[in-house]
Amino acid sequence: MIEIKPYIEHAVLVGLITPDQPEERTKEYLDELAFLADTHGIVSVKRFTQRLPQPHIATYVGEGKLEEIRQYIIEKEKSKVESDVIDVVIFDDELSPRQIRNLEKAINHREKHPANIRVIDRTMLILEIFLQRAQTSYAKTQVEMAHLQYMLPRLTRMWSHLDRQRGGGGTNRGMGETQIEADKRVIGQRIALLREELKRIDKQMATQRQNRGKMVRVALVGYTNVGKSTLMNLLSKSDVFAENKLFATLDTTVRKVTIENLPFLLSDTVGFIRKLPHHLVESFKSTLDEVREADLLIHVVDISHPNFEEQYEVVEKTVNDICDKDIPRIVVFNKIDNFTYVPKEDDDLTPMQRENWSLEDLEKSWMSRLGEDCIFISARSKQNIDALRQLMYDRIKAIHIKRYPYNDFLFQHYEDN
Repeated sequence: MIEIKPYIEHAVLVGLITPDQPEERTKEYLDELAFLADTHGIVSVKRFTQRLPQPHIATYVGEGKLEEIRQYIIEKEKSKVESDVIDVVIFDDELSPRQIRNLEKAINHREKHPANIRVIDRTMLILEIFLQRAQTSYAKTQVEMAHLQYMLPRLTRMWSHLDRQRGGGGTNRGMGETQIEADKRVIGQRIALLREELKRIDKQMATQRQNRGKMVRVALVGYTNVGKSTLMNLLSKSDVFAENKLFATLDTTVRKVTIENLPFLLSDTVGFIRKLPHHLVESFKSTLDEVREADLLIHVVDISHPNFEEQYEVVEKTVNDICDKDIPRIVVFNKIDNFTYVPKEDDDLTPMQRENWSLEDLEKSWMSRLGEDCIFISARSKQNIDALRQLMYDRIKAIHIKRYPYNDFLFQHYEDN
């Protein structure tokens, strides 16, 4: 029996270098975009960048850069090698409907037989990954609504090929226009149904949270792919799906965990990412409720990542935006077994770069101001996990005693024995 291999899409990535986004940061953003593409099963084969004061209002990049991208794609088409053919062009920022329409028209233009290359942006790529990875009916409902909300203002380009076909019966409207109106109506109705379904599920999940009683609730938060699920498995002795991919898990997982004599609820939430589509933030409201209603946050940071400090800031900003209260947190710097640095030579008089800092140097930097609220571990190799458990025990015990003062005697008796 002949095995049919699935077709793998190939993409070029496009980003801008602007006064607000220097070249080094653009490179790092495109690295992440390539990782997102790989998560979705798309192979990145080429990157294009351009320096501009701001994105071009009509085509994101300038006319010359757009033609350079088009010519590159045409050259790949001429090779007639399947692995060379470009199927999709991915832009690192969210594109307007007008930009998508103009870009598709320019990139697909051929004198004969126009091409059919997709143009998508970072937001659409993330939405497609979520659509691909959603497992439960709840996650699927959330993602479908976010996807439809994103697509609604972008319907025009889907029916532009019908614009010149005029309808009969005295109307001057083209078939494309009437089809857009019909689609908008259908999508609007579907969004309304999904919104009602999410309200029903939200109430159900709120009831489930109330039924958990007054146990202390701890939520794992962090940038995507920092090791939250691995840490969840370690602390709860469970088997939550963990993979070296972005957004490996979309559904919140809640487990009852006991450290020594102290039970609490531990939840693993969806990973954050820079430029997270606001439609997804709104759709995943109930998932984020686990963060909002937590008594303690465990902010997991991948310290081996070259730009872990920016990832830390992205998560802190997102958490502060969605939480009405100042929730205490422990910052867990994970993956110390992956941390590497390049020590400077004694005669090197150039300024210290990020890669020249050792782990000990970092511990003495701004992290030292976190005091006992930060710890360095490796969830994979189980380094310093006992110290993390002790730190969590101390923090959760303090919350528990404040909530149930009469339990202080019981804790003291347990610890004395």
